[in-house]
Amino acid sequence: MSIEELRRINIVRQAISKCITQKKAAELIGISYRQTKRIVERVRKEGEQGIIHRLRGRRSNRKIPEEVRAKIMELYHGQYPDFGPTLASEKLSERDGIEVDHETLRRWLRSEREWEWQRRRKKHKEWRQRKDYFGEMLQIDGSHHDWLEGRGPELVLMGYIDDATGIVYGRFYPYEGTMPAMDSFLRYIKKYGIPQSVYLDKHTTYKSPKKQSIEEQLRGEESMSQFERAMKELGVIMIYAGSPQAKGRIERLFGTFPTGSVWTGPTYQGDEISRYREPR
Repeated sequence: MSIEELRRINIVRQAISKCITQKKAAELIGISYRQTKRIVERVRKEGEQGIIHRLRGRRSNRKIPEEVRAKIMELYHGQYPDFGPTLASEKLSERDGIEVDHETLRRWLRSEREWEWQRRRKKHKEWRQRKDYFGEMLQIDGSHHDWLEGRGPELVLMGYIDDATGIVYGRFYPYEGTMPAMDSFLRYIKKYGIPQSVYLDKHTTYKSPKKQSIEEQLRGEESMSQFERAMKELGVIMIYAGSPQAKGRIERLFGTFPTGSVWTGPTYQGDEISRYREPR
């Protein structure tokens, strides 16, 4: 069974045992009432196997016959070997009267390693404008650096910067993990309030690397880290950066802090950085 069918069978069982009506089951599954009745009847007669789609494992009625595919590939190799799939499909239609979708031809060529997609130059991305209001977005990142210039252990600076105003907050920790992230965020919101959204990278502290379990898939839930759960409880939207360049504002910020100037002794976990920059 597919994941969708596993979800359906639980609802169908409830309909068969009359815990819910078939009309309600149709709403939960997201299909028509008539189709739901047919599925319920099949499951009654055949058991759980009745939920599996009838076409599973069968050849598609729309599949192109092998002899037609062989002829198309022969024409391609003989007349259009230098053409890409899109142009080749157009020429096959114009000159040879054979209709084949360019994506189908692309898939065939790739399977035979006759054609590879050429990397195109990416379009330059425009500079993202700052948000309009304080608290609308908060950028967060951890900076691993020898902040004490050899006079103590290497520390992680949990840095925060408000996207609109440039208000900066930072706190030192021995590592970047769940507890430093939770502690620093708690101290930030005590000082400045809860932001509407946070912008951060895909570090395992912030985004869980675990795959969805069957139970989570059935409930339509995603695996979450403890930090994600905390943000969900607070109603804070989490936005993940696709690259270090995407969160350049917080990355550049770390280069403006002087090293060694905020060390006050062995209680480095109590040291904070906080400053205000006028909005642009």
